[in-house]
Amino acid sequence: MDGIDDTTRTELEAAVFRRLVSHLQGRTDVQNIDLMNLAGFCRNCLSNWLKDAADARGLALTKDQSREHVYGMTYDEWKARHQNEATPEQAAAFAARAEKH
Repeated sequence: MDGIDDTTRTELEAAVFRRLVSHLQGRTDVQNIDLMNLAGFCRNCLSNWLKDAADARGLALTKDQSREHVYGMTYDEWKARHQNEATPEQAAAFAARAEKH
């Protein structure tokens, strides 16, 4: 991204983050374990990274608040509405990759 100043780069990256979060909020059919098995991160990771960024700046953001921002609802509500039990295949794939997460 040569030729783009830091402020514009940050704004572009923030727009991408917002679009990713919005996309994941709309794809409730995609389970976190699927994301972890495929990409090595999930909605919880995103919310943890958001909290880490807030912590690094000394901003008050709780784990629950960061999860609600990423999920678009409370984590408990998302789990009740959308989370399925992992299949044995999903759990085995996760366990096989656990050391990489």
